[in-house]
Amino acid sequence: MSFLELRGIRKTYPGVLANDDISLHVEAGEIHGLVGENGAGKSTLMKLLYGMEQPDAGEIRLNGKRVMIANPQDAIRLGIGMVHQHFQLVPSLTVAENIALGAEPRYGPFLNRFRLRRQVQALSEQFGLQVDPNALVSDLPVGLQQRVEILKMLYRNARLLILDEPSAVLTPQEVESLFGVLRRLVAGGCTAIFITHKLYEIMALCTRATVLRRGRVVGTVQTVDTTPSEIARLMVGHEVEAPVITEAPADGRRRPRLEVRNLQITSGSRRATQIDLTVFGGEILGIAGVEGNGQQELVEALIGVADGVSGEVLLDGESITRVPTRTRRERGLALIPEDRQTEGLSKAMAIWENLSAGDYYQQAQGLGVLPLGQMRAMAAGLLNRFDIRATDERVGVGTLSGGNAQKVVIARELMRDPSVLVAVQPTRGLDIGAAGFVQEQLLRLRGAGVGVLLISADLDELLALSDRIAVLFNGRIVAQFPRAAATREQIGLAMAGKTMSENIL
Repeated sequence: MSFLELRGIRKTYPGVLANDDISLHVEAGEIHGLVGENGAGKSTLMKLLYGMEQPDAGEIRLNGKRVMIANPQDAIRLGIGMVHQHFQLVPSLTVAENIALGAEPRYGPFLNRFRLRRQVQALSEQFGLQVDPNALVSDLPVGLQQRVEILKMLYRNARLLILDEPSAVLTPQEVESLFGVLRRLVAGGCTAIFITHKLYEIMALCTRATVLRRGRVVGTVQTVDTTPSEIARLMVGHEVEAPVITEAPADGRRRPRLEVRNLQITSGSRRATQIDLTVFGGEILGIAGVEGNGQQELVEALIGVADGVSGEVLLDGESITRVPTRTRRERGLALIPEDRQTEGLSKAMAIWENLSAGDYYQQAQGLGVLPLGQMRAMAAGLLNRFDIRATDERVGVGTLSGGNAQKVVIARELMRDPSVLVAVQPTRGLDIGAAGFVQEQLLRLRGAGVGVLLISADLDELLALSDRIAVLFNGRIVAQFPRAAATREQIGLAMAGKTMSENIL
């Protein structure tokens, strides 16, 4: 008898069949992986299990008994806990206060702080999740904040743990620590469902993995009997080829496309100090680092929207430090922003309008009249060139999938033949097929002599695509590695601010 059974789960939204007759079995004491492309139904299924949504059909069984989970409170009472991809913590409260929020020990009408701290301390020691109960959550690195989220579940006696993309903001060392924590929890009687896009994590951590595609279960595999390639094939329905990167030409045959010299940003609480880097034509320079270590400030300085900037930024040998954003774009600087929905696109506008947004003023004719027919025809051509799946160019961008929306951004930026592309988290939230398309475009630009600055939290992506990798920590480039010399361990140490014995490059 399985510890958890989902039988014939069905969930529909207007125009969308999110879960289609899904059946899933999780054994007690296992870490069960759940994988699938975006839109495959993973998040919906976990929302049903955690009581955030209600199924239209099917049933949920725990320990052989059918249960009704009307809301998260019901789930918690049944011993089900969930760590969301975006932490649900109150930064201004202490670790102990966050863990017990809503279930605090009381002394009459008052909070019993002594008992609370003692309970949290005992819980953290019991499960090997050391964290200071008195520390403010706002002062903790993300790895420790995640421990607080796990302790919140354990404080409420959760025995079935749902973890949604738990490694997204962790260094490699923190990921290994998380894996150790989960193994200890399972050894202590817990069961876990582990949702991730990173197939190596499934192979390293999970006993079995269930694969969803288009709202249906397409297979459950024993990880010891399968490969990442086989899981990827199940996810997308066909073989998936990894991007192939050829050797970049020697430095003597390349020229600098983007140079950053002693860049310093001081505006309010923001600070990025002494950033020096060079991106050559025909190479991809990857920027690794835990989010919040100066990536956003660097990008804002490069595109010309940061205040309090000193130092120098050169594009093809000419200074653009003091020129406006529009001029930088006209000179060959392109950007794939981190948040395509709010920074890269206008969801209320059509595809053709978004594609024209970067240079519409250059197309204006007499008296400022825009050639709308030509602009729509241009957009229709880009739909075909970049394989944007939409009925036509008049479709609203807000109706597109994440992958197709990202293709609109890429099409707009690449249609101008840039000399430098700054790509920030370009595959975040994309399924394997869409991510592969984006990576192919980056490699194509590299092959055409464009300089690509790739800022990504996905270390696997950086290792697969980059010619060199620089590590950003606390607003500084603290290490650089050529691809041949880069290892996950070395990069992870630098991401955590550890001193390297030497700077390899």
